[in-house]
Amino acid sequence: MAAAVAAAPGALGTLQAGRARLVAACCARLGPRWSLPGSWRSPRVDPAIWVRGWTPAAGGAAWRRGYSSEVKTEDELRVRYLEEENRGADLKERVKMNSSEVGPFVSKIRAVINEIANLPMPTIAAIDGLALGGGLELALACDIRVAASSAKMGLVETKLAIIPGGGGTQRLPRAIGMSLAKELIFSARVLDGQEAKAVGLISHVLEQNQEGDAAYRKALDLAREFLPQGPVAMRVAKLAINQGMEVDLVTGLAIEEACYAQTIPTKDRLEGLLAFKEKRIPRYKGE
Repeated sequence: MAAAVAAAPGALGTLQAGRARLVAACCARLGPRWSLPGSWRSPRVDPAIWVRGWTPAAGGAAWRRGYSSEVKTEDELRVRYLEEENRGADLKERVKMNSSEVGPFVSKIRAVINEIANLPMPTIAAIDGLALGGGLELALACDIRVAASSAKMGLVETKLAIIPGGGGTQRLPRAIGMSLAKELIFSARVLDGQEAKAVGLISHVLEQNQEGDAAYRKALDLAREFLPQGPVAMRVAKLAINQGMEVDLVTGLAIEEACYAQTIPTKDRLEGLLAFKEKRIPRYKGE
């Protein structure tokens, strides 16, 4: 998988790697030189999407960078699609690494996946094919996951006498529960879309279409539902949910209160009230 890293408010970003994609319904203003860890940084473009692509190799074991973009039409929600088609090295190349290289290599993958998890805008993983190992770990870092019924996904690292190193041992139990996560990791079991939906790993499962992009289309539909909402509200709602799930209820409610307070002084809140009064669509600016 790969990821859209950031975008201007009101934009919709996507990045494709093989048959797994991430759709970012971008609802936050980020700095003009914000980027994922590493040396690559984008120039200032407005509206724009800052991109860094990381694609899994066969078995989800290795990653490589790539960048590109294509602007679509105004009728497509002013969407900028980001296509990633490079493939990483396969497991044969991984064998060539010595022990001292493996740790830093996996740490970089973990850092990238953590950055995706910490993006302030909603993110949706669309799985139309394989998401194994690191591919599924990146999907788990997204807020929502959708898949075609024919898709295949799993944390298969124990087959290679290693464990998931990109957050899988932590995010899978949080998504589906500890006991079932242990079963899937211990067995290195691969699930199809229907099985993944049954255990709660994904939110939606679709029959695959002739184009092979059923999950991707569903992800875009969901993102279009998110886009009209207030950008600041979306950002702090995600923050409140993510942080609240890691603490007790009383502390979680305090987090919610603090996040709600961030929306009160915004221009968008006043615009929402005015639009409601005037019976029109609000024009949010993320301010």
